[in-house]
Amino acid sequence: MSDLKKWEPENDTFWQQQGRSIATRNLWISIPSLLCGFAVWMMWSIITVQMLNLGFPYQASELFTLAAIAGLTGATLRIPASFFVRICGGRYTIFLTTSLLMIPALGTGLALQDPETPLWVFQLMALLSGIGGGNFAASMSNISFFFPRKQQGLALGLNAGLGNFGVTAMQILVPLFMTFGAFTLVGGGDAMILQKSSGTLIGSIPAGSETWIQNAGFLWLLLLVPLAFATWFGMNNIHTEEVTPKLPSAMGSFGIILLMYGIGFIASIAGLWLMLPAAAHGSGFSIPKELVLLLVLFATVMMLKFLPGAIGTSLERQYKIFNNKHTWVMSILYIMTFGSFIGFAAAFPLSIQVIFGYSHIMVDGVMTHNTPNPNGPSALTYAWIAPFIGALIRPVGGWLSDKWGGALVTQICAAIMVACALGAAYFMQLAYQSATPEQYFMPFFLIFLGLFAASGIGNGSTFRTIAIVFPKEQAGPVLGWTSAVAAYGAFYIPQVFGEQIKAATPEYAMIGFAVFYALCLGLNWFYYLRKSGEFYNP
Repeated sequence: MSDLKKWEPENDTFWQQQGRSIATRNLWISIPSLLCGFAVWMMWSIITVQMLNLGFPYQASELFTLAAIAGLTGATLRIPASFFVRICGGRYTIFLTTSLLMIPALGTGLALQDPETPLWVFQLMALLSGIGGGNFAASMSNISFFFPRKQQGLALGLNAGLGNFGVTAMQILVPLFMTFGAFTLVGGGDAMILQKSSGTLIGSIPAGSETWIQNAGFLWLLLLVPLAFATWFGMNNIHTEEVTPKLPSAMGSFGIILLMYGIGFIASIAGLWLMLPAAAHGSGFSIPKELVLLLVLFATVMMLKFLPGAIGTSLERQYKIFNNKHTWVMSILYIMTFGSFIGFAAAFPLSIQVIFGYSHIMVDGVMTHNTPNPNGPSALTYAWIAPFIGALIRPVGGWLSDKWGGALVTQICAAIMVACALGAAYFMQLAYQSATPEQYFMPFFLIFLGLFAASGIGNGSTFRTIAIVFPKEQAGPVLGWTSAVAAYGAFYIPQVFGEQIKAATPEYAMIGFAVFYALCLGLNWFYYLRKSGEFYNP
């Protein structure tokens, strides 16, 4: 596709005559590309459940770290990715970042063929699957430039909301594809035998059944290969002063993207080494995860800043967003919405399995949590519903915000999230002290559906507020930055759940999140909902 050297979406005549059709085409190629990014990034939430069911030789706490590794890397890669479009062009960026997903998809499929595969191999694949998480920042930044301001709420809501369906699509398709030898004829490996019962969206699968866990990786190649062609031949670079003022060649752009992603990987690996225990190939220093996140953020931003030549100059100009206090306020609010969505999506399946899939009984005066519960719900049957609702409802958040204002919608969502987090904590506490935890599953599950719905609507409403608060040239980088910071929820929430489950107090995690949501409630009111606020909207 040719580069667009004139792009004026705010000009109604230009928009009606040619802009709308071009923008729509780019949006509908962007959405499935982003969907695959989410799917590959979040696939560890299902893979780890099945590894537990197959008896892979790892503890539940070690399996939680795989989702956390993918979460940390994906969030960190969003920092450089938020600047790709301004430097390298949207078409070149989406093509390369989508194509790179083939590496962890293929590698994970190969690694899962052998239960004796070392843990470090799975950690490496989880690290590389973070590329899918990074893609979100570039995708959202790119689409924000294509649409006029008055339609950005819906356009960004569609791109993010339908892109978020990658989580749901993964949680539906992966369990189904693991039930048959879809890739056996092309060297996809042999079946394994389930040691514990499993399931899909259409029902449970008894222990002793055959499963092909490796299909969890191979499956995405069926979509990624044709998408590589679609992005290359169907998308456009916007080669204008406002979007990409100095567009390099395709190979030059690819080199810049790989260099900047390399910086993100270096920072992520260093942070993980500082935090992880020695048994999980870390330093064993046990540095607090909150400090590690700050160090990784700071290191990534500073290393990018000191890149030489035109890259560093362009980044220096875009780093002006950090001088705006609203960049930091919106980052916190987006952690509440998207950070919760993606973090709970990563932790939800394994949490169901650990809390409700085992009976919690007293043995010699000690509460134990390792007796399989024959009446426990299948995590793979239920887990997909929650992120499905969160993703489905996200465009509604953008639409409501276009009508009533982003701050009002965000405020309502925050209040609901406080209530749901406390309710979930209550039933988690009851379940984790019960020999029959399944009796508490349905109220717990329904409350979590409400939490996902509120976070999904809030995803759309916070993006609408960003479009109002920031000028056009800053809105794209701010969208990318806030999404990067919020994506650390995919690392932080699985880590917190893993730690609190190990401590036998999973409810503490939800109580802590409720306190954070209450703080966001006050922050949103002070800056954006007060009539005397600087950016009052509605």
